[in-house]
Amino acid sequence: MSLSTTDVGRPEQRGLILDFAGVLTASPLEVHRAWCVSQGLEPGAWRATLNDHPEGRRLYAALEIGEIGQAEWNEWTAALLGEHVDPVNLMGRAWAEVPPARRMIALARAARAAGHRLALLSNSFGLGPFNPYEHVGIWDLFDVHIVSELEGLAKPDPAIYRLALKRIGLPAERCVFVDDHEVNLPPAAELGITAVHVTDEDGAVAELEALLGVTAVLAV
Repeated sequence: MSLSTTDVGRPEQRGLILDFAGVLTASPLEVHRAWCVSQGLEPGAWRATLNDHPEGRRLYAALEIGEIGQAEWNEWTAALLGEHVDPVNLMGRAWAEVPPARRMIALARAARAAGHRLALLSNSFGLGPFNPYEHVGIWDLFDVHIVSELEGLAKPDPAIYRLALKRIGLPAERCVFVDDHEVNLPPAAELGITAVHVTDEDGAVAELEALLGVTAVLAV
């Protein structure tokens, strides 16, 4: 897709809608595996508990849409992980060492500097006691924040993409949505949003540079 321009030759304002975990951060998988080992758990225990255990899935889904808070989730999920697992700030301890995606963040800064509008569209994993967005330092980068916990709905519900378009104030055809989970992309594409699947940070950044007419420059 080529970038359109205005009558005076400037790039047309676009909307860049970014997921958080796995897009603005590195993939958390290896960090979570290492954390599990540090807690005396099997390396895959975090992922298995949140994704495969029926009660673990239910708790995480409830956390995403604000039916329970992070402190409650910490308490109940720690018990699923193991009797010896400390529930205090469980989410924060597991996520603390996940690094930011520096090139993607640089791309987002370049897009905003070029006049594009930025929206954060994130399935929440709680805002307190551990706030992942403040931890990575990206909250103030965005014009619009759509966090599932605050909205009571989560991706891939089509309603949350329509809400993002309403808040960003641009038509779907001028917006790009970026996510690392393929299941979250079709509802955006069906609305006419250009969907970018992140499987590799460098590749995704290169694709977005071409779409938005900007260059990601890492701070020295």
